[in-house]
Amino acid sequence: MEELLKLIDKNGLIVAFLLVGLLTWITDVFSKKVLASRIPGSAIAIFLALVFGYLGGLLGDGEKGLADLKLFQGLSLLGGSMFRDFAIVATASGASFFLIRKSGWIGMISLVFGIGVFFLGGVALAWLMGYRDAVSLCTIGAGACTYIVGPVTGGAIGASSEVIALSIGSGVVKTIAVTIFTPILAKKIGLDSPGAAMAFGGIMGTSSGVAAGLAATDPKLVPYGAVTATFYTGLGCLVCPSLFYLILNWLLS
Repeated sequence: MEELLKLIDKNGLIVAFLLVGLLTWITDVFSKKVLASRIPGSAIAIFLALVFGYLGGLLGDGEKGLADLKLFQGLSLLGGSMFRDFAIVATASGASFFLIRKSGWIGMISLVFGIGVFFLGGVALAWLMGYRDAVSLCTIGAGACTYIVGPVTGGAIGASSEVIALSIGSGVVKTIAVTIFTPILAKKIGLDSPGAAMAFGGIMGTSSGVAAGLAATDPKLVPYGAVTATFYTGLGCLVCPSLFYLILNWLLS
Protein backbone atom coordinates (compact mmCIF):
# COMPACT_ATOMS: atom_id res chain seq x y z
CA MET A 1 0.00 0.00 0.00
CA GLU A 2 2.86 2.37 0.81
CA GLU A 3 4.43 1.73 -2.59
CA LEU A 4 1.07 2.40 -4.26
CA LEU A 5 0.72 5.70 -2.42
CA LYS A 6 4.23 6.70 -3.46
CA LEU A 7 3.43 5.83 -7.08
CA ILE A 8 0.24 7.92 -6.97
CA ASP A 9 2.09 10.80 -5.33
CA LYS A 10 4.75 10.84 -8.07
CA ASN A 11 2.20 10.60 -10.89
CA GLY A 12 -0.50 12.92 -9.61
CA LEU A 13 -1.46 14.38 -12.99
CA ILE A 14 -1.76 10.93 -14.61
CA VAL A 15 -3.97 9.79 -11.74
CA ALA A 16 -6.09 12.92 -12.19
CA PHE A 17 -6.60 12.14 -15.89
CA LEU A 18 -7.49 8.56 -14.95
CA LEU A 19 -10.06 9.69 -12.37
CA VAL A 20 -11.71 12.20 -14.71
CA GLY A 21 -11.76 9.69 -17.56
CA LEU A 22 -13.26 7.01 -15.32
CA LEU A 23 -15.94 9.38 -14.03
CA THR A 24 -16.78 10.51 -17.57
CA TRP A 25 -17.01 6.92 -18.83
CA ILE A 26 -19.22 5.76 -15.95
CA THR A 27 -21.62 8.69 -16.25
CA ASP A 28 -21.79 8.30 -20.03
CA VAL A 29 -22.70 4.61 -19.70
CA PHE A 30 -25.22 5.44 -16.97
CA SER A 31 -26.79 8.13 -19.17
CA LYS A 32 -27.16 5.79 -22.16
CA LYS A 33 -28.15 2.58 -20.38
CA VAL A 34 -30.30 3.90 -17.53
CA LEU A 35 -31.57 7.31 -18.63
CA ALA A 36 -31.77 6.60 -22.37
CA SER A 37 -29.60 9.72 -22.97
CA ARG A 38 -32.33 12.01 -21.62
CA ILE A 39 -29.68 13.68 -19.46
CA PRO A 40 -26.19 13.92 -21.02
CA GLY A 41 -23.39 12.10 -19.26
CA SER A 42 -21.33 15.30 -19.17
CA ALA A 43 -23.97 17.05 -17.05
CA ILE A 44 -24.07 14.13 -14.61
CA ALA A 45 -20.27 14.07 -14.46
CA ILE A 46 -20.09 17.78 -13.67
CA PHE A 47 -22.72 17.46 -10.96
CA LEU A 48 -20.87 14.56 -9.33
CA ALA A 49 -17.57 16.42 -9.62
CA LEU A 50 -19.08 19.34 -7.70
CA VAL A 51 -20.31 16.94 -5.00
CA PHE A 52 -16.92 15.21 -4.75
CA GLY A 53 -15.19 18.59 -4.70
CA TYR A 54 -17.35 19.72 -1.79
CA LEU A 55 -16.70 16.50 0.14
CA GLY A 56 -12.97 16.72 -0.57
CA GLY A 57 -12.77 20.29 0.68
CA LEU A 58 -14.79 19.31 3.75
CA LEU A 59 -12.57 16.35 4.60
CA GLY A 60 -9.35 18.12 3.70
CA ASP A 61 -10.36 21.35 5.43
CA GLY A 62 -9.31 23.43 2.44
CA GLU A 63 -10.58 25.28 -0.62
CA LYS A 64 -9.33 23.12 -3.50
CA GLY A 65 -11.91 20.34 -3.35
CA LEU A 66 -10.53 16.82 -3.82
CA ALA A 67 -7.11 18.33 -4.43
CA ASP A 68 -6.98 19.10 -0.69
CA LEU A 69 -6.53 15.36 -0.16
CA LYS A 70 -2.98 14.21 -0.84
CA LEU A 71 -4.20 11.21 -2.81
CA PHE A 72 -5.87 13.49 -5.38
CA GLN A 73 -3.51 16.47 -5.40
CA GLY A 74 -2.89 16.04 -9.15
CA LEU A 75 -6.40 17.40 -9.72
CA SER A 76 -5.16 20.87 -8.71
CA LEU A 77 -3.00 20.94 -11.86
CA LEU A 78 -5.54 19.29 -14.15
CA GLY A 79 -8.25 21.65 -12.91
CA GLY A 80 -6.01 24.71 -13.09
CA SER A 81 -6.26 27.64 -15.46
CA MET A 82 -3.76 26.25 -17.99
CA PHE A 83 -5.73 23.09 -18.86
CA ARG A 84 -9.04 24.93 -18.55
CA ASP A 85 -8.03 27.60 -21.07
CA PHE A 86 -6.57 24.98 -23.39
CA ALA A 87 -9.87 23.08 -23.37
CA ILE A 88 -11.84 26.25 -24.09
CA VAL A 89 -9.60 27.24 -26.99
CA ALA A 90 -9.90 23.72 -28.42
CA THR A 91 -13.69 23.88 -28.14
CA ALA A 92 -13.95 27.31 -29.72
CA SER A 93 -11.58 26.28 -32.53
CA GLY A 94 -14.10 23.60 -33.52
CA ALA A 95 -16.53 26.27 -34.70
CA SER A 96 -16.39 27.20 -38.37
CA PHE A 97 -17.40 30.75 -39.26
CA PHE A 98 -18.07 29.57 -42.82
CA LEU A 99 -20.69 27.12 -41.52
CA ILE A 100 -22.16 29.79 -39.26
CA ARG A 101 -22.65 32.06 -42.27
CA LYS A 102 -24.74 29.34 -43.90
CA SER A 103 -27.36 29.82 -41.19
CA GLY A 104 -27.82 33.41 -42.37
CA TRP A 105 -29.01 36.25 -40.22
CA ILE A 106 -31.19 33.90 -38.18
CA GLY A 107 -28.13 32.09 -36.85
CA MET A 108 -26.23 35.28 -36.07
CA ILE A 109 -29.20 36.95 -34.40
CA SER A 110 -29.94 33.82 -32.36
CA LEU A 111 -26.37 33.84 -31.00
CA VAL A 112 -26.55 37.48 -29.89
CA PHE A 113 -30.08 37.06 -28.54
CA GLY A 114 -29.28 33.81 -26.73
CA ILE A 115 -26.15 35.08 -24.98
CA GLY A 116 -27.81 38.38 -24.06
CA VAL A 117 -30.99 36.89 -22.62
CA PHE A 118 -29.33 34.16 -20.58
CA PHE A 119 -26.62 36.50 -19.32
CA LEU A 120 -29.23 39.01 -18.12
CA GLY A 121 -31.22 36.17 -16.56
CA GLY A 122 -28.15 34.98 -14.66
CA VAL A 123 -27.35 38.51 -13.50
CA ALA A 124 -30.93 38.92 -12.24
CA LEU A 125 -30.67 35.61 -10.37
CA ALA A 126 -27.36 36.63 -8.80
CA TRP A 127 -28.88 39.97 -7.75
CA LEU A 128 -31.78 38.15 -6.05
CA MET A 129 -29.24 35.98 -4.25
CA GLY A 130 -27.72 39.11 -2.73
CA TYR A 131 -24.66 39.70 -4.91
CA ARG A 132 -24.00 43.35 -5.72
CA ASP A 133 -20.46 43.43 -7.14
CA ALA A 134 -19.78 43.37 -10.87
CA VAL A 135 -17.41 40.39 -10.66
CA SER A 136 -19.94 38.04 -9.03
CA LEU A 137 -22.85 39.25 -11.14
CA CYS A 138 -20.88 38.83 -14.36
CA THR A 139 -19.57 35.37 -13.43
CA ILE A 140 -22.98 33.95 -12.50
CA GLY A 141 -24.51 35.62 -15.55
CA ALA A 142 -21.88 33.96 -17.74
CA GLY A 143 -22.59 30.62 -16.06
CA ALA A 144 -26.22 30.95 -17.10
CA CYS A 145 -24.94 31.02 -20.68
CA THR A 146 -23.05 27.73 -20.28
CA TYR A 147 -21.16 25.94 -17.53
CA ILE A 148 -17.98 26.55 -19.54
CA VAL A 149 -18.35 30.30 -20.05
CA GLY A 150 -18.98 30.79 -16.32
CA PRO A 151 -15.66 29.53 -14.91
CA VAL A 152 -13.70 31.05 -17.79
CA THR A 153 -15.23 34.44 -17.05
CA GLY A 154 -14.77 34.04 -13.29
CA GLY A 155 -11.13 33.10 -13.70
CA ALA A 156 -10.50 36.04 -16.00
CA ILE A 157 -12.03 38.72 -13.74
CA GLY A 158 -10.99 37.26 -10.37
CA ALA A 159 -14.19 35.73 -8.98
CA SER A 160 -14.13 33.62 -5.82
CA SER A 161 -14.33 29.83 -5.97
CA GLU A 162 -17.79 29.96 -4.40
CA VAL A 163 -19.13 32.22 -7.16
CA ILE A 164 -17.48 30.13 -9.88
CA ALA A 165 -19.11 27.00 -8.42
CA LEU A 166 -22.49 28.75 -8.54
CA SER A 167 -21.91 29.71 -12.17
CA ILE A 168 -21.13 26.09 -13.05
CA GLY A 169 -24.21 24.91 -11.16
CA SER A 170 -26.49 27.28 -13.05
CA GLY A 171 -25.03 26.08 -16.35
CA VAL A 172 -25.55 22.43 -15.43
CA VAL A 173 -29.19 23.09 -14.52
CA LYS A 174 -29.67 24.78 -17.90
CA THR A 175 -28.09 21.83 -19.73
CA ILE A 176 -30.37 19.32 -18.01
CA ALA A 177 -33.44 21.48 -18.66
CA VAL A 178 -32.60 21.87 -22.37
CA THR A 179 -32.01 18.13 -22.72
CA ILE A 180 -35.30 17.16 -21.08
CA PHE A 181 -37.64 19.76 -22.56
CA THR A 182 -36.32 19.89 -26.15
CA PRO A 183 -38.05 16.70 -27.38
CA ILE A 184 -41.18 17.58 -25.40
CA LEU A 185 -41.58 21.05 -26.91
CA ALA A 186 -40.01 20.43 -30.34
CA LYS A 187 -43.28 20.26 -32.28
CA LYS A 188 -44.78 23.26 -30.51
CA ILE A 189 -41.82 25.51 -31.33
CA GLY A 190 -41.37 24.24 -34.90
CA LEU A 191 -38.04 22.52 -34.31
CA ASP A 192 -38.19 20.36 -37.43
CA SER A 193 -35.66 21.78 -39.92
CA PRO A 194 -31.90 22.47 -40.15
CA GLY A 195 -32.49 26.23 -40.01
CA ALA A 196 -34.63 25.90 -36.90
CA ALA A 197 -32.00 23.65 -35.30
CA MET A 198 -29.27 26.24 -35.97
CA ALA A 199 -31.40 28.99 -34.45
CA PHE A 200 -32.20 26.75 -31.47
CA GLY A 201 -28.53 25.94 -30.89
CA GLY A 202 -27.64 29.62 -31.10
CA ILE A 203 -30.26 30.60 -28.53
CA MET A 204 -29.73 27.76 -26.03
CA GLY A 205 -25.97 27.56 -26.43
CA THR A 206 -25.22 24.57 -24.24
CA SER A 207 -23.53 22.15 -26.65
CA SER A 208 -24.16 18.92 -24.71
CA GLY A 209 -27.76 19.86 -23.87
CA VAL A 210 -28.60 20.90 -27.44
CA ALA A 211 -26.97 17.79 -28.93
CA ALA A 212 -28.72 15.43 -26.51
CA GLY A 213 -32.08 17.20 -26.89
CA LEU A 214 -31.93 17.21 -30.69
CA ALA A 215 -30.79 13.57 -30.72
CA ALA A 216 -33.95 12.66 -28.82
CA THR A 217 -36.01 14.80 -31.24
CA ASP A 218 -34.43 13.98 -34.60
CA PRO A 219 -30.80 12.79 -34.89
CA LYS A 220 -30.52 14.44 -38.32
CA LEU A 221 -30.79 17.87 -36.68
CA VAL A 222 -27.87 17.38 -34.26
CA PRO A 223 -25.02 18.66 -36.51
CA TYR A 224 -26.89 21.87 -37.31
CA GLY A 225 -27.70 22.69 -33.70
CA ALA A 226 -24.21 21.73 -32.56
CA VAL A 227 -22.56 24.18 -34.98
CA THR A 228 -24.14 27.32 -33.51
CA ALA A 229 -24.07 25.94 -29.97
CA THR A 230 -20.29 25.46 -30.21
CA PHE A 231 -19.80 28.95 -31.62
CA TYR A 232 -21.96 30.24 -28.76
CA THR A 233 -19.36 29.01 -26.26
CA GLY A 234 -16.51 30.80 -28.00
CA LEU A 235 -18.49 34.02 -28.36
CA GLY A 236 -19.59 33.86 -24.72
CA CYS A 237 -16.00 33.39 -23.54
CA LEU A 238 -15.09 36.48 -25.56
CA VAL A 239 -17.80 38.97 -24.61
CA CYS A 240 -18.71 37.99 -21.02
CA PRO A 241 -15.37 38.78 -19.30
CA SER A 242 -14.77 41.82 -21.49
CA LEU A 243 -17.72 43.79 -22.88
CA PHE A 244 -20.40 42.56 -20.46
CA TYR A 245 -18.13 42.97 -17.44
CA LEU A 246 -17.19 46.52 -18.44
CA ILE A 247 -20.88 47.42 -18.86
CA LEU A 248 -21.79 45.94 -15.47
CA ASN A 249 -18.86 47.64 -13.79
CA TRP A 250 -19.89 50.98 -15.32
CA LEU A 251 -23.53 50.57 -14.26
CA LEU A 252 -22.59 49.71 -10.67
CA SER A 253 -19.88 52.34 -10.25
